[in-house]
Amino acid sequence: MLDKAKALLLVKKYIKTENTVKHMLALEAIMQALGKKLEPAKEKEYAMAGLVHDLDYEQDLGENYKLHGTKSVEILKSEKADLSEEVYQAIKAHCYNLNPNYKPKNLMDWSIFISDSLTGLIVATALVRPSKKLADVEIKSIKKKFKEKSFAAGTRREDIKLCEEKLGIPFDEFLGLSLKAMQEIAPELGL
Repeated sequence: MLDKAKALLLVKKYIKTENTVKHMLALEAIMQALGKKLEPAKEKEYAMAGLVHDLDYEQDLGENYKLHGTKSVEILKSEKADLSEEVYQAIKAHCYNLNPNYKPKNLMDWSIFISDSLTGLIVATALVRPSKKLADVEIKSIKKKFKEKSFAAGTRREDIKLCEEKLGIPFDEFLGLSLKAMQEIAPELGL
């Protein structure tokens, strides 16, 4: 399987925008935490799916924007990434909102789909704190901002709420797990 060092080289090869790289690192952290909780034997696969899920993000897909995810898988295969079909399926599933053909099929798929836009909400919550640090963010702050539809407007709130139904994780626990995962890599995120 692709290791983190090689995966980061691919991320830097295909992604030039620092905030996109940080999003990918944040999703890697959340996915690793979810893998550890839900399917410990697949923790590294969960993490890898999170890290490389947006490799095609800066590709000009134009009218083919619904191929987001599929193009990431194509890039990974062309780079001989040696990832499991389950990881490739998860990368496609994170785009379920764009393409219903990518319907999540298992815990890893639902984890990446549900977590993808949460990273932005957590970052935005940190950035409105006086310190602009993840260490100062609390679950109650995220919940308050979650209720403000205009705050981090791109956050897919209804998708995040699926954590209870699809993952069996209560909402507050899901927010806490995600926040803690991101806090643990705060220096890499610049927060």
